[in-house]
Amino acid sequence: MTRTGRTRSHRSKKKRITLALSPLVAVAVAVPLMNPAGAATSSEVTADCSADSDKLENCEFVDVQFKRDGLGPNQRVSGVSDNCGSTGTDTKTFNVSTSVTRTIQIEDGFTAESGTKLANSVFEIGVKFSTTEFNITRDDKTTTLAFSRSDTVQADSKAFFMWSAKRTDVSGFLKATYKEAQDGQKVFFSPSEGATSVHVFYPQILKNGTPDGRLWLRNVKCGTPEASGLQNSTRALRSEPGFGQGGENVTDIEIPLAEIPAP
Repeated sequence: MTRTGRTRSHRSKKKRITLALSPLVAVAVAVPLMNPAGAATSSEVTADCSADSDKLENCEFVDVQFKRDGLGPNQRVSGVSDNCGSTGTDTKTFNVSTSVTRTIQIEDGFTAESGTKLANSVFEIGVKFSTTEFNITRDDKTTTLAFSRSDTVQADSKAFFMWSAKRTDVSGFLKATYKEAQDGQKVFFSPSEGATSVHVFYPQILKNGTPDGRLWLRNVKCGTPEASGLQNSTRALRSEPGFGQGGENVTDIEIPLAEIPAP
């Protein structure tokens, strides 16, 4: 009985020693994790790449995944023709114009200018997504769509043209290589390696040189909430619903791009 009691006491003592050492082990593990505190953070990498900082040896966009034929924001691209109070339709001439360009969307939104390290990398990535079937804009040069067209405005309605550009969305992350090592490290990522939160939108271009996308004539019934705020003198930058999503007071008619003259 006495021997059994000693054995239990001995084991109990060992457990106490192990528990006492555990915090020391935790501290020892925590120390190395504190070492990279001076390394470049994700936001610093983004800022340095955006500014084409002299601290950088290189800044690259690394693609992870892509989606073709996505549609960009819905934009009003003509003035508003007013046929309010009329009981019949009317033919109006619309001057339509818009432009597309390659954009880079990072944490706070950004478009890299040609000649920067990031822009050069984005251009190179774009090369592999531009094929005989899909022609895209790889640089920051704008491509325009501009024409005049006569169309029918419905009775007691206001009408204008809407546009949504078709684009290839390539997503990935930034890889920054610094000239001087920081805490023994020169390469850093934003937001992290393998992430897909940095987007590069490459507008798709038709073979005739005009932007690809969806173009439609929108008629809005006068005196409705949808019609309020529309002004003839400006192309309001307010958010507009997409094609067929305007509600019962809105009629959308898609215009085939084949009907649009080449530049």
